[in-house]
Amino acid sequence: MNASLVPHPSAISARGLVKRFKSGRNIVEILRGVDFDAMHGEVTMVMGPSGSGKSTLIAALSGLLRPDDGEVTALGQDLWSRRAGRIDRFRLDHCGFVFQGFNLFPALTALQQVTTVLKYKGVAKRQAREMGMASLAEVGLESRAHQRPAALSGGEKQRVAIARALAKRPQLLFADEPTSSLDGENGQIVTQLLQRAAKEHGAAVICVTHDPRLEAFADRIVHLEDGRILDDRRHTAAVHSPVLVGA
Repeated sequence: MNASLVPHPSAISARGLVKRFKSGRNIVEILRGVDFDAMHGEVTMVMGPSGSGKSTLIAALSGLLRPDDGEVTALGQDLWSRRAGRIDRFRLDHCGFVFQGFNLFPALTALQQVTTVLKYKGVAKRQAREMGMASLAEVGLESRAHQRPAALSGGEKQRVAIARALAKRPQLLFADEPTSSLDGENGQIVTQLLQRAAKEHGAAVICVTHDPRLEAFADRIVHLEDGRILDDRRHTAAVHSPVLVGA
């Protein structure tokens, strides 16, 4: 491992994050001086009502949206001091993403969804296939490897998205409303898989949600409202081994 990427006590930390957007003639402040950190091996839930700034926060932390003020230190590096191309490479090498809308390519099979990311990282075709199958097996979808998204249920699509994120063993895993379009059973399976990424693979998992059912899986719960952190508390997470069922 590159010495500059040796895990620090905080996998990622932010200080004084501010983000503003223009709305007509008005300037709306979405993040108002937010301080935040997350640890390796833990699930940090960021909770709050719609419009509270949760998705903006995760975008600023992951290098997707530049803040207007403040700084983000990710794996010991000042993220926003880097050139755009190097931020893109940082995300490719060290970050995994799981979104509400799955973000799968309609023409690609489940296996191809996973191996495409690995090939971008420079993994050889045969090894990418082996890693992709192993990742699909981890989420209980090895038998669905050659199905395209149209043939998969919503729960299966989200598990493919998680397999894609986990295949490259990211140190930082960002999930934005990963269960909002799923029923209770599939939502629980997906959340258990995110917890496994932290507990078994050592990732710092940052999950944005407004679903209170997910609190049981969190090591830490941060409540955000009107662009400010109102509450930040540690929580004893119930560790679950996912029982994968037909979605």
